[in-house]
Amino acid sequence: MLIFTAPGQGAQTPGFLAPWLELPGFAERLGGWSELAGRDLIRLGTTGSAEEITDTSVAQPLLVAAAIAVAGLLGDEPSFFCPDTQGSMGAEPPKRRGFADAAAGHSVGELAAAAIAGVTSAEDAIRLTRVRGEAMAAACGAEPTGMTAVLGGDEATVLAAIEAAGLTPANINTAGQIVAGGTLAELEAFAANPPAGGRLRPLRVAGAFHTRHMEPAVGTLAAAAAGTSVKDPAITLISNRDGAVVASGEDWMDRVVRQVANPVRWDLCMATMSAIGVTALIELVPGGTLTGMAKRALPGVELLAIKTPDQLDAARALVASHATSVNPDAAPGSAPELKKES
Repeated sequence: MLIFTAPGQGAQTPGFLAPWLELPGFAERLGGWSELAGRDLIRLGTTGSAEEITDTSVAQPLLVAAAIAVAGLLGDEPSFFCPDTQGSMGAEPPKRRGFADAAAGHSVGELAAAAIAGVTSAEDAIRLTRVRGEAMAAACGAEPTGMTAVLGGDEATVLAAIEAAGLTPANINTAGQIVAGGTLAELEAFAANPPAGGRLRPLRVAGAFHTRHMEPAVGTLAAAAAGTSVKDPAITLISNRDGAVVASGEDWMDRVVRQVANPVRWDLCMATMSAIGVTALIELVPGGTLTGMAKRALPGVELLAIKTPDQLDAARALVASHATSVNPDAAPGSAPELKKES
C-alpha cells in the first residue's frame, strides 16, 4: 500500500524547483498556477532568496504547487495536472488507477494531498492556499509570535512545560519532536526554563502557526472555502487534526479550515498509516522532512524523499510494486473507522 505525503512550510529551500523546470511542460504548468497563486512561482522556486521564500504568503503556494505538479508526473491521468484544450488546469479530479492508495500532508501540505485524493481540483487547491497563506501572514503581523522545536525529553514532561509557559504544542510530529508556538516573550521564558531532557531549537518562521494566534485567518479561509467545490476522496485521505481517515469532501474542508488555528498531529497520521498497512511512502518535493520522521515511526516501510527529477524512476518503481491498484500482490490494509470528533 503506497501513500503520497506532502511537506509543510519550512521544507522549502532556495532553488529547489530549478531542476524540475527542465522537464517538458513543467514551466508552463507552474506559470499557469502562478496566476492563481498571485506570485511568480517559477522565479521564487529558482532564484528566490531564503528570506523571500520564508514569507508565509510565498512559501505556502510554492510548496503546494510543487507537490501537486510532481505528483502529476507519477499518475496516469496527466490531464488533471496539465492544461486541457480549454486552458484549464484540471477542473475535474482524476481517476486513481495506477496512482497512490493514500495521501496525507503536513500543515499546508494537506491542500496538496486533497488535490491528489481528488477532493479538490489542482486549481482550487492553489487558490485556497493563496488565501490561507495571505491570511496567516496577516495574522502574524498582529503580534510578535514564533515557534520552537523541542527535541527529545519525556513527552508528558515536555507537554506540561509547554502548557505551563502559556504556549501551544502546535506540531506533535513524532516521539521526541514537539513544536511549541506562542508569543516571543513566552518563548523566551520557555527557553530560560526548558523541560528536562529536551533540546530547544528556535524555528525560522513568521509566527505561531496552528495556535490561537492564527484565529483571525480561520474566518477568511472559511469564506473562500464556502465557494469551493469538493468531492469525496477517491483514495484514503488522512487528516492532520487527529489522524482520522476522512470520508467526505465536506468533512475535509471543515477540518482544513479549522486546522489553521489548531495543532498538527502528524504523530497520529503516522499511526494511521501503520494501521491501514502502508508499505511504501513517497514524500513529494521538496522531500526530506516527513521521511525523516517516518524512519523511526514506520519501521519496515520503504521511504523515498523526492528532491530532483532523477528520482522519478525510483518513485515509479515504488508505485508499481506497492500501489494496490497496479500490483495485485500488494497487500492492502484495512482502513480504520473514521474517528469521532472530540
